[in-house]
Formats: sequence, C-alpha cells, structure tokens
Amino acid sequence: MGKVRVRAALGASLVVAVALVAAGTALLLVLKNNLVGQADLQAENAAREVATQIATGKPYGKLDLPDGDDRPVVVLSEDGRVLAAGEDVRAVDGKAVTAQQTPPTGQPRDSDDDDDDREIKPGEVEDKARHTGGTATVGHRTADYRFATVEAKDTQGAKAVVRAGAPLAAEREAVGSVRTAMLIGLPCLLLVVAGVTWLVTRRALRPVEGIRREMAAITASTDLSRRVPEPGSRDEIDRLARTTNETLGALQESVERQRRFVADASHELRSPIASLRTQLEVGIAHPELLDTPGAVEDAVRLQNLAADLLLLARLDAGERPADARIDLAALVREEVSQRVGDRIAVEVGELAGVEVAGSRGQLGRVLGNLLDNAQRHARESVRASVAREGEWAVLRVEDDGPGVPPEERERIFERFVRLDDARSRDDGGAGLGLAIARDVAERHGGTLTVRTGSVFELRLPVA
Repeated sequence: MGKVRVRAALGASLVVAVALVAAGTALLLVLKNNLVGQADLQAENAAREVATQIATGKPYGKLDLPDGDDRPVVVLSEDGRVLAAGEDVRAVDGKAVTAQQTPPTGQPRDSDDDDDDREIKPGEVEDKARHTGGTATVGHRTADYRFATVEAKDTQGAKAVVRAGAPLAAEREAVGSVRTAMLIGLPCLLLVVAGVTWLVTRRALRPVEGIRREMAAITASTDLSRRVPEPGSRDEIDRLARTTNETLGALQESVERQRRFVADASHELRSPIASLRTQLEVGIAHPELLDTPGAVEDAVRLQNLAADLLLLARLDAGERPADARIDLAALVREEVSQRVGDRIAVEVGELAGVEVAGSRGQLGRVLGNLLDNAQRHARESVRASVAREGEWAVLRVEDDGPGVPPEERERIFERFVRLDDARSRDDGGAGLGLAIARDVAERHGGTLTVRTGSVFELRLPVA
C-alpha cells in the first residue's frame, strides 16, 4: 500500500506541477503583453502630443516636451537632423542625440512601409503609430523603453518625426515579482498537494488493507465462514468487498458441497462393498450358501455408482458437452426401444422434430435417468414426449405415480437425496440420477424442473 500512496502522491504532484508551470507561463506572457501594451499606449500618447504641437505650427525650440526620465522624446527632421529633444536625453538606441544625427534604425518610415497609409498634409499628424523596443540614455542612466514613432507636418509642409518612449522598468518589476512569487509558491503548493494526496490515498486504501489482512487470516486459518469487512461507502472498494464476500460464500458452499459429496459417496459405497464382501466370505466358508445373483447385483450397483461419481466429477471439473446436433425425437425412440426389461412399458407421445446442440451420450443419460425415476414411482403408465415452444425444445417425462410434493421439487435435484418412499436400496438408487440430469441440462444451457407432481420437463435451446 505504501508504494501505491507514493505513486499516487508523485503522480498528483507531477500533474499539478505541469499544470501550474503551463498556467504560470501563460499568466506571465499575458501580464507582460498587457504591460508592454500599456507602455506602447503611453509612448504613443506622448508622441502624439508633441506631433500635435508641431502640426499647429509651434516652433521646435518652444515645444512642450515631457520630462526625459519619464518620457524621453526626440524630434527629427526628414533628413535625420535633431530638431528637438527632451531634457537630459543624451542618446537613443546607443546613438548620441546631436545636431546631425542619423535617424535610428527604421526611422523615419520609408514610403512603402504600409501601402494603406495616406500621405499626410501640412498641419496633420499621421493616424498610425509604429512601436519598437529600444534603449535611451537620460542623464547618466541607460534603460529599456518602448518607443512610439509618429510623423507630422507643420503648417509650412516640413515633415518631422517624433519618437517618444515609455519606460519598461515597471513592467519588468511586475513580471519579476509575479515570477518570484510563483517560484516560491510552486514548491510549497506541490508539498501541500503531495501531502493531501498521501493522506487521502491512505484513507481511501485503508479498507483495502483491511480486506487484505482478513483474506490473509482466512487463508492461514482455512475458515471459509469468515468474511472481509465491508466499508459501506457504496464505492468501488465497497463493491470489491461485497464481491470478495460473495466469492468466499461461493467457495465455502463449494467446499461444503464437496465434503458432503465425499461423505455421501463413502456412505453409499460402504453398503454394497460390505454386502459383497460378506457374501464372498460366506461363499468361501460355505460354498453352498453363496448368493451369486446377489453378489452380481451388488457388483452392478457398485459399477453404476462408480460411473455416476465419475460423471459428476467430470461435470464439476467444467467438462463442456460436445457440439453435435441431436434430434430429440430420435433420441427418445432409441432409448425407449432399448428398455425391454422395464416394469412398465414406456408410452411415446408426440415427438416433434427438433434438434439441439450437445453431447448425445450425456443427453441420453438424462433421458435414461428420468425414465428410471418414472419407473420407480409409476403405477401403470410412463410417457415421454418432445415438443417445440419458440426457441426451446421441451422433453417431458411423466408418470401416474403419487408425484413430488411442492416443497420437495427442488431438493430432489440435490446429490444423494432420496424421498422417504424411495429409501430402500433396491428401489431408491443412490440419489444421484436427478442431480446428474440437472447438471447436464445446465451444462447444455437448459433447465430441468418438476412442472406438476409427476411431470419432469427438460428445456434445451434449439440448435
């Protein structure tokens, strides 16, 4: 269980870590883009304010320029001369602001930069600003800025290029703060997730450990009457516990059934073996008293009982019937024709032509057992018939005997069960015939039941 908890905690932590890293990266990108966008807007506003002053004809020497620390501004002529610059602005993009400065890279704009822009007229400011990143030296300090470039024409038609910047220090500080918080918070959150997952998994698997301990105790004690604890939580573990108890119950029933089977088989074998031994010992001592027919009868009974026990063993082992097509009507005619020594002749009723899939030998055994049972209890008549009802083939064997009481109609199919009026060794058999018949019927996908007092009905799926 410890390994399961470790794997669950590590798995949950890994999933959360991947999710948080992805979410944090996306958050940082969105935050950075928003802050850069705000800087672009601030720079553009500053550039347009200066460009508007130029468009209204205000002399370059009297332009109202922003403070250089907050908004470094440089105004260039069309041929790259510096017309005006903000206070303490010493350089832009590493190039000193001098009277004959070449405009920074990409400035001023070439005439083919954007085919959709119109040519501005005297006294106008262009509609679209261009944003770039760069550096500016104000005083003795160089920092990163976002620059907005706007062109304007004064009232005389002279073009000027205004380039204003907005600092990125605030953006970098904000992004750095968020990054630091995430780097500190992520390990703490992962520890919390791992701890909570460990505790929750341990609590969830506690019933499983209880089931394991109880199963180990049952295995060690071989006491199949014990059951594992059911948590009653109505979840997968509760269903596992219920299924385990059902399996234990089925196993207990199977073991008890096997024990009863061995005990009953031993009891049934003891009588004919003891009788045969007694007759043989008497025959050795007094040959004239040897009951040969009785000895043969006991030997035949032993042979039949051994055959029944062997068939039951094969059925319990899960032997599957052969996949052959069998005509039930022909099977009834063949079985009846071979029963020449019956106390009561078997009457053949309606025989519908219907085929089933299975083992001819095993189904013949079922029919023989049903007819033997009817012969033991019938007064004057025994009747066999075959009919088809939908997708079922129905074989009925009935007699005019006293019938089976309703409360005994299921018990008679248990092994070694004989009703009181069939307890004699000669007439009652070993009590395996009907049990074998039902087992064979179920192996063929069918059923064997007592419909009314003396009518046994075998239902098999039509082939």
